[in-house]
Amino acid sequence: MSQEQDKIFFRNFSLVLAFIAVMMITFYLTADLITGKKEHHETNKREITSNSNITSGDLVNGKNLSQTCAVCHGADGNSANPIWPKLAGQHASYTVKQLKNFKNGERVNAQMSGMVAALSLQDMNDLGLYFENQKNNFGSAKSESIDIGQKIYRGGDSETGIAACMACHGPAGSGNPGAIYPSLSGQHTDYTAIQLKMFKTGERNNDTNSVMRSIAKRMTEAQIEAVSEYIQGLQPR
Repeated sequence: MSQEQDKIFFRNFSLVLAFIAVMMITFYLTADLITGKKEHHETNKREITSNSNITSGDLVNGKNLSQTCAVCHGADGNSANPIWPKLAGQHASYTVKQLKNFKNGERVNAQMSGMVAALSLQDMNDLGLYFENQKNNFGSAKSESIDIGQKIYRGGDSETGIAACMACHGPAGSGNPGAIYPSLSGQHTDYTAIQLKMFKTGERNNDTNSVMRSIAKRMTEAQIEAVSEYIQGLQPR
């Protein structure tokens, strides 16, 4: 091989090595970019998840959003129509769960499904906090329903396997926000009775571990009406 051929060979060989080096660097940078994007995406997911913390709610935004809710639930969450629930004073955790369930179809109501369709999780948190900070105007129970209603609420019915309502919702109906058991005190008789009847038939089924369905299906119509009336008269101590 002549000296000139040697030069050509080494020049071509150097070009091949340079090409391989460029390809390896390109591959490395591409892989690093993809990994970086994936890590950034995972970070965003964690941030989004952490933002579901209800304590991050914005009361001002919640109040603004509540203007649409006011048509049925009242400006301060105290609905005038007894078939629509009072939201004032309700635990934010419970309100958010219900809004999420309406949106994902776990709880079915054509009117509410339309109302929550455009809400983000942050909007739900904001609404939950706003209504939690409103004052429930409470109500009173009919005297003829107090005895039966109180018996069911506080002691249940051992003969038919009905558990006492206060076991989950508390003696004064204050509920348990950590367990997402709603506050019941002062809730409209009509609304509570409607929900118990829906649990009884299975029409409503977004209760955790079927707790409400298992209780309601054992209740008579008279017991449902009486305990619903009693709940309307409950007030926090």
